[in-house]
Amino acid sequence: MSFHRIAAILTVVVAACGADIVSAQSYPAKAIRIVTNEAGAGLDFSARLIAQGLSERLKQPVIVDNRGGAGGIIAGEMVAKAPPDGYTLIFFSNGLWTVPLLQKAPFDPLKDFAPVTLAVISPNILVVHPSLPVKSVKELLAFARARPGELNYASGGKGAPTHLAAELFNSMAHINLVHIPYKGSGPALNALLGGEAHLMFTVANGGLPHVKSGRLRALAVTTARPSSLLPGLPTIAAAGVPEYEAVTMQALFAPARTPEAIIQLLNQETLRVIQLPEIREKFFNAATEVVGSTPEQLRTAVASDMAKLDRVIKATGLRND
Repeated sequence: MSFHRIAAILTVVVAACGADIVSAQSYPAKAIRIVTNEAGAGLDFSARLIAQGLSERLKQPVIVDNRGGAGGIIAGEMVAKAPPDGYTLIFFSNGLWTVPLLQKAPFDPLKDFAPVTLAVISPNILVVHPSLPVKSVKELLAFARARPGELNYASGGKGAPTHLAAELFNSMAHINLVHIPYKGSGPALNALLGGEAHLMFTVANGGLPHVKSGRLRALAVTTARPSSLLPGLPTIAAAGVPEYEAVTMQALFAPARTPEAIIQLLNQETLRVIQLPEIREKFFNAATEVVGSTPEQLRTAVASDMAKLDRVIKATGLRND
């Protein structure tokens, strides 16, 4: 290759890097929009906490744009097609990358988004109706294996996070629990409380009040390590199903091809916001654990979760094209 050709290539590279630096130095110069799920949901609560903190740190308005519906497809498509300039972001949970495993979606979770950070996680808890004569995961497994197809579990609907958590448990524990879908996690929890179902995987803040009142019995938490939100409760992995993990991840993404300098700035400032003591306390009170990660750690977590759940979805025939 000639010297002039090499010089021309280097000029282009330097110019591109220079443009990236300039864009980061001038960013943000206007309001930033964070797209998330419907107003009032757990994602909305988290997004607004983070948006307020970012607004204070970046000295620009950070607006939460609620776009619920279709399990994340509407919000995901909007952000995937937005200009990659850092002014349109998405704060979403597992649905952003699991719904495309369940049905056709107008975006690729790994190709169309640039990860910023895994902000927080919400553990699920495995709860049973008190009438079920089991007090541990090992006792539940023995009971289920002795009665294949006789125990059932409630979920918030086909493909819901609680459904996938239970099917993952079914698969990894080699048992046969029967699925009873309901129209939402609230009706599913009520069914369990009423004895219509034997057990359920439920979000911690939904199930804990009933565990404390004695109306439900908690057997384990679904995080990989014991949760500070649920002291004394063992993990499913340690209690009988090695390597089991099923948590709700809430994470921040930008459109693919957003300049790396902007991604790093957003990552740095978001981590500073979620580590503030008053913000950590608010998340803790909402049964949510602050995590924080690098963009690459988030990418790895999403890819791993997709691979794990894709196997379960294919094995159970849950995909609906």
